[in-house]
Amino acid sequence: MTAKEIIDIYISFFEKRGHKRIPNAPLVPENDPTTLFTSSGMQPLVPYLLGETHPAGTRLVDVQNCFRAVDIDEVGDNRHTTFFRMLGNWSLGDYFKKEQLPWIWELLTKDLGFDAKKLYVTVFKGGNSVDKDEESVLIWKDLLTKAGLNPEERIFYYRAEKNWWSRSGTPDKMPAGEPGGPDSEIFYDFGAELKLHENSQFKNQECHVNCDCGRFIEICNSVFMQYRKQGDGSLALLPRPNVDFGGGLERLLLALENQPDVFKTSLLHPIIKSLEKQTETPYKGNETNMRIVVDHLIAASFIILTGIKPSNKEQGYILRRLIRRSLDHLYSLKETQISPILESIITQYKETDPKLEENFEEIKNTLLEEEQKYANTRKEAKKYIEKKYKGKTVGDELMGEKEISADDAFILYSTHGLSPTQIKSLGYTFNDQAFAEKMKAHKSLSKTASAGKFKGGLADAQE
Repeated sequence: MTAKEIIDIYISFFEKRGHKRIPNAPLVPENDPTTLFTSSGMQPLVPYLLGETHPAGTRLVDVQNCFRAVDIDEVGDNRHTTFFRMLGNWSLGDYFKKEQLPWIWELLTKDLGFDAKKLYVTVFKGGNSVDKDEESVLIWKDLLTKAGLNPEERIFYYRAEKNWWSRSGTPDKMPAGEPGGPDSEIFYDFGAELKLHENSQFKNQECHVNCDCGRFIEICNSVFMQYRKQGDGSLALLPRPNVDFGGGLERLLLALENQPDVFKTSLLHPIIKSLEKQTETPYKGNETNMRIVVDHLIAASFIILTGIKPSNKEQGYILRRLIRRSLDHLYSLKETQISPILESIITQYKETDPKLEENFEEIKNTLLEEEQKYANTRKEAKKYIEKKYKGKTVGDELMGEKEISADDAFILYSTHGLSPTQIKSLGYTFNDQAFAEKMKAHKSLSKTASAGKFKGGLADAQE
């Protein structure tokens, strides 16, 4: 089953149940200065979740392109990507849990063909002055029993850290006015036989459904938007409860193909194969570098599609860092052309996002122009260091490394725009602790809104 087929089945399922399809909102939010990118399916619908009337009605369905810079440090493992598509269905004060959970179970086990024996569910355990979600528990017990499964072995309970959703996280982190609520998630089990837990960093901990070892993966989440954060820190019930469902397209595909590595699915693996050919390097043994290259170039392509250009501020800064970070990891494999890799990306996404193909030349030219600028930046940075350290023998030059001062490393960072990782890729070493202190002092002086977004965007200094 292709990504396009999953989308078509999903949209059709909810249209048959009275939902109206709404268009994909822009990846760069309109009239929302609080965030740089659309990072969740619910983000464009917040006003309607709070009570405004949506012109399309009370039952909605969509596919939303999302980008999460906060996931940048997770990219490189087998399941995280910064760019993804979120399938969403919405009830704005219409139906609630007794309709939503059976529908999702039917969609997964019948229309999409999941083996029910591979699925597990989680429910809100209670906390933060909110009771345990007993209603969802009863619904799940009935559904699982009818499927011939033992509910006691399939339902797991977690507190707000795992089973509560709002844009800001747990209730204590929600600002006044933010909507949120308990959720019920569905996980797919890749099976103990793959020994994903035993081979992970969590091998000394007990494995559970919401473990991060990779054996279980969350494929969808039904959020029950019942609350709104008050100015005094309490949670008040919304006038009408809402349903906010999110199903990650890439993760659904991964589970349907029983492939624990999202970069080896039918959507992304052809791009990896193109990268292998271009670099003359196998994926096996080079997974982290190749995953970062592919993920970042995909995300960059979609951001460029919105009209954003690489720059030193806001969305342009994130785009620049994505491109340069992808180039760093590409060059660590082989200094080669990126055009064939971009062509492969367009081929894989054009069926669901035809505008990528329509704007291919603009995307390619933007990336190539930034690649040239980055080459010039690296050249100027090396010229600065060579001039300053001319005649000096420092560090282990026999190993191809030169030790420079934290002050000079910070100049390369602040003036030339190179991250610590990028500086080291040029063959320079420096005192990491001293550099971190300079970064801390620099950030404490940055009080502007753009500096705040810079800090929260792409934390290269922490690579």
